[in-house]
Amino acid sequence: MATITEEIQKRRTFAIISHPDAGKTTLTEKLLLFGGAIHVAGAVKSNKIKKTATSDWMEIEKQRGISVATSVMGFNYGDYKINILDTPGHQDFAEDTYRTLTAVDSVIIVVDAAKGVEMQTRKLMEVCRMRNTPVIVFVNKLDREGQDPFDLLDELEAELKIGVRPLSWPINMGQRFKGVYNIYEESLNLYTPSKQVVTESVEFKDIDNPELEKYIGSDDASKLRSDLELIAGVYPEFNVSDYLKGNLAPVFFGSALNNFGVKELLDCFVKIAPSPRPVQAVERIVKPEEENFSGFVFKIHANMDPNHRSCIAFVKVCSGKFERNANYKHVRNGKFMKFSSPTAFMAQRKSTVDEAYPGDIVGLPDTGNFKIGDTLTAGEELHFKGLPSFSPEMFKYIENTDPMKTKQLNKGIDQLMDEGVAQLFVNQFNGRKIIGTVGQLQFEVIQYRLLHEYGAQCKWEPISLYKACWIESDDAEALENFKKRKYQFMAKDKEDRDVFLADSNYVLQMAQTDFPKIKFHFTSEF
Repeated sequence: MATITEEIQKRRTFAIISHPDAGKTTLTEKLLLFGGAIHVAGAVKSNKIKKTATSDWMEIEKQRGISVATSVMGFNYGDYKINILDTPGHQDFAEDTYRTLTAVDSVIIVVDAAKGVEMQTRKLMEVCRMRNTPVIVFVNKLDREGQDPFDLLDELEAELKIGVRPLSWPINMGQRFKGVYNIYEESLNLYTPSKQVVTESVEFKDIDNPELEKYIGSDDASKLRSDLELIAGVYPEFNVSDYLKGNLAPVFFGSALNNFGVKELLDCFVKIAPSPRPVQAVERIVKPEEENFSGFVFKIHANMDPNHRSCIAFVKVCSGKFERNANYKHVRNGKFMKFSSPTAFMAQRKSTVDEAYPGDIVGLPDTGNFKIGDTLTAGEELHFKGLPSFSPEMFKYIENTDPMKTKQLNKGIDQLMDEGVAQLFVNQFNGRKIIGTVGQLQFEVIQYRLLHEYGAQCKWEPISLYKACWIESDDAEALENFKKRKYQFMAKDKEDRDVFLADSNYVLQMAQTDFPKIKFHFTSEF
């Protein structure tokens, strides 16, 4: 029997983040291929092959070819147990991604060699920096023409505000791409465009050996030698502890679509990436090797299976061992609960698990008991923090178009809001329901899912709002006064908290100036 410490050492839980179209879902699939978790990669771009990507399984994702919900996938690789959280790259779903980052120990950022660092990637990197999450960068699409690798490294440093150190180096790119030199393992990996495999990996410790010319020709050989000399001169030696502190990002080059450079990334990743780390709770720091189980809900997904109206709460195990049918305390409502069919995921295929260790993600069937951020423990009163809802930037009134289906609509709105895709505000002045999101696409997803999963039809009506902010005050009189003055713009959120709906930046600034005793919050965690 492996001890709990040995199990923890084997775990690697990470998220893959990037801008849409940088090749994140493709990279996820190739990692799964190496782990033997799938045997054919779904060719996402080709319409001839109807196999869609393994991690994108909701109907709307298949139609659009984008990932809108974070998927969780676990597989074994050698002695390691790897948990990947594939996140939506589309910025309308950024909130789901921010929350996912609270459940991982490290991150791989995928960057398109031609486009470099894009806005979405910068935002996500800020979240990693807040939490000192270690980051590895994978520069993708070297089989196409892209920027000069040195320019890319400069851009990564400037845009992501982190030191970088290449651990592999490309030999040309685009049509003339010949492969990469793996600096970390001192070997040469040669690229053959037609095949789906790394053709040959040659151990190559002495880069000055004239054999190199045989493999890649004299021009590329001399360029590779001078590049490597420059790298050694400009960049510090790779130091694992700087990486673990989140100060240094190792960089790998490759082409996920052609399965090239991915294995090097994975082999280095399992060696250097952190196993599950201690988690800060409000009460104390929780260490993974503690005996007692604790974990938190970082995501709720309605209707994993459209035939059964079931929700699943995703729980990240923080400490101890989770066991099926054991009694655990749901801290927020003080009840003890048993779970007879906890599941582990391989995208949509799920299997029942008997036990799980820190770093693992367990799916618990949920009939409305859970909210995002809930803590489960063996009995201790613990609260894990750091799962904010952000202030939405787009608002619409939601109206029922079929009075016979009011009940279905209300249930659908309730369940979808619990998932945290969007937020519901009820205007105190006219009682109308307002949905707030961080992106336009979410309105379409909500409408589509209400119709297809709940049989309810809704329509959207415009409302002109600038921002929703949560308000509080130590001075009850000041709060009452504010609510009276702004009664047309006051709403309640799902937790019955006061929310001020400002219709312009000017109005918001004036309110902040006129009511100094009121605190305005732009995330729900305060």
